[in-house]
Amino acid sequence: MNLSDLCVYACSEEESTLAAAFASRHQLPFLSGAPIEPKRNLPEPVQAFSYMLYYCDGTVSILQLGKGAPGPVSASFFGGKTGHRLKFGGGRGQMIAKAVGLNKGVTPKVLDATAGLGRDAFVLASLGCQVTMLERSPLIAELLRAALAEAGHETAQRFEETEEIKSIIERMSLVESDATTWMNSQPEKLADVIYLDPMYPHREKSSLVKKEMRLFQTLVGEDLDDEALLEAALSKARYRVVVKRPRKGDAIKGIKPSLQLVGKSCRYDVYTLKRIEDLAD
Repeated sequence: MNLSDLCVYACSEEESTLAAAFASRHQLPFLSGAPIEPKRNLPEPVQAFSYMLYYCDGTVSILQLGKGAPGPVSASFFGGKTGHRLKFGGGRGQMIAKAVGLNKGVTPKVLDATAGLGRDAFVLASLGCQVTMLERSPLIAELLRAALAEAGHETAQRFEETEEIKSIIERMSLVESDATTWMNSQPEKLADVIYLDPMYPHREKSSLVKKEMRLFQTLVGEDLDDEALLEAALSKARYRVVVKRPRKGDAIKGIKPSLQLVGKSCRYDVYTLKRIEDLAD
């Protein structure tokens, strides 16, 4: 992870405590001041950096700075893509639900070993699963912590779906750690289903790649040892491992999936260890 070109910035005294603590833990420059616009009018101390972990108005986001920069990247379980998936995602009939076995009349405990911004974990939790999220990047983990805190904060009462969101969030937990290392360090099976969405190199033109993915690849890097990640998951899952892949992407080398669920833009490779239906017994 290359953080040499990143600073931590808080736009209020209240948020300075959390921001300064993160900066101290990770030995990053800490700045504070008035709210900023990332594409213009940057305060002089900020101009030395290309990226910023930005604490402002109760949210935490990653900003790319300077002319032509994309918008902020943050995690949120209110509205936007996450809210749309909650309302219109298709319930237990959607592909991710089928991949983890929810269409078989069971509700497995899931370990999302590559949590990212938590969108897939949130979908699974909204369908009743207990979900543990693993995230190796301190930056992305901080975005997830902020999103979880936002969902439980009293100011979230302005959202009509607050109570439903809170019940979903109660089924989600976060562990900041490298997934392969953490799974291999645990003596027992970790979950009924382990879900993987490794960050692979993207061959599309840069304009077609999501801003989140471009930013993640720059600041976090790709998941290079996906074979070791899959091996660790297979050794710690009770019933199955699910790997999300680009629709036409290659399967992880070494082990052939038991089945594949193919959609318009992505595919789920399912590695079966035991019948998921047995979970109901």
